[in-house]
Parts: sequence; structure tokens; C-alpha cells
Amino acid sequence: MNSLQKDFETKFTGWAFILAALLLWLGWALSPHHIGEYIVASDFEAIGENVWTWIWMYRIHIFGWVTMGIALFALVSVTARRPYRVVILPGAGMVIIGTFTLAIANAYFYNFGAWGVGETAGKTPVEIEAFMHDILFTNQYVTCFIRFGRIFSGVGLVLLGYALIKWHMVSKWLGWFTALLGLAAMGIILAIPDNFEIYKPLFHIKVIWLIAMGAVVLKQGINLPKSEA
Repeated sequence: MNSLQKDFETKFTGWAFILAALLLWLGWALSPHHIGEYIVASDFEAIGENVWTWIWMYRIHIFGWVTMGIALFALVSVTARRPYRVVILPGAGMVIIGTFTLAIANAYFYNFGAWGVGETAGKTPVEIEAFMHDILFTNQYVTCFIRFGRIFSGVGLVLLGYALIKWHMVSKWLGWFTALLGLAAMGIILAIPDNFEIYKPLFHIKVIWLIAMGAVVLKQGINLPKSEA
């Protein structure tokens, strides 16, 4: 037997999703320069043109990932009960793992991007090439973090979408949106692992998903079955 929960807990959860979307997208949209899948030498010159604006926008963007993690923890705190916690917990958990993996990767870009501006200033092309060689292995490692962060998130979104659909916790279209976004995130990385440009639209779709989750939870609450012994 189901009951509709619409209270402070769901309001907090809904607003957390919306705040995460705003921080993620505004930090990206207002940034004067976007790093690709890994740092290249030309990034430092571009960042240096508006370094403090770039730093603050990256901070906002990173806190968007952190707030997304908070929103998912809040969702789990509301929904982690029988009979569907066995799907909700691993689903949301995998999205949280992927989200913080992406946050750590972005923190690397933030730190190395700002630091590299000073380290490459006034250097010759040969010296800049040597500097890029020195950070090559870390650069590649963080690129792997980004790919796996997306895959982990995708797996979690598929599980989370399944739970939303099966137990009608929110509107069914939102459950399908969640599951299909997860499949797309996994499929693109696994099938086309070296084409960063193809993944870019999915970031904006994820922002739309966050807003949709927040709006639906705020408006409709969360439909929950009564706990079973």
C-alpha cells in the first residue's frame, strides 16, 4: 500500500537537485575557458587571460557535483526502506560514486589549470613541452577518472530509473528519463571511448534531469509504500 510523502524532507531533496543543476551549469556557462578531456598546453594561455574568473567558475562547478551528491544522499534517506531499498541504495550509491569521481577529476583540472598558468608563464615552447611531459601520467590518469565517473554514474542511473519505474515513486516518464540517461552515459563511453565531443551534450541533459527530479519531487512529493516488517 502506497503513501505520498510531501514534507520538509522532500522539499530539501527537491531543492538540492535544483541547486546542483544551477551550480553545475552556471559554473560551466560562465567560465571563460573550458578544458577538454585532458589538459593541453594551450589551456594555460587561455586560462591566464581571465584566471580569477576561471577559478571562481570552476569552484562553483565543482560544488555543483558536491551538491548533486547531497541531493542523492537526501533521496536515499527518504526512500531507503522495504521493499525497494535493495535497488535504490546500490543505484543511488553508484551515482554518488560516479559524481564524486567526476568532482575529484574536476578538482585536478581546477588545481593544475590555475597552477600551470604560473608555471608556464614566460617559458619557451621547449620548456612548456617538458612541463606537459612531466604532468602527462597524472593527466592521463585523471582522464580515466572522468570516463569511469561517467560509467559509474550511468550504471547507477539505470538502477535508480528501474526503481522509480517499478514502484511508481515519481512520474513514470521521469523514471524512463533516468534509466535512458544512464544507458546513454554508459553506451557512449564504452562504444566510443576517445570522442569527448560526443559526450558533451549529455552533461546538459544531466542538468535537465537534475532540474526535472527537483521540480517533480517538490511538486508531487515521493510515492512510497508503507514499510514492511
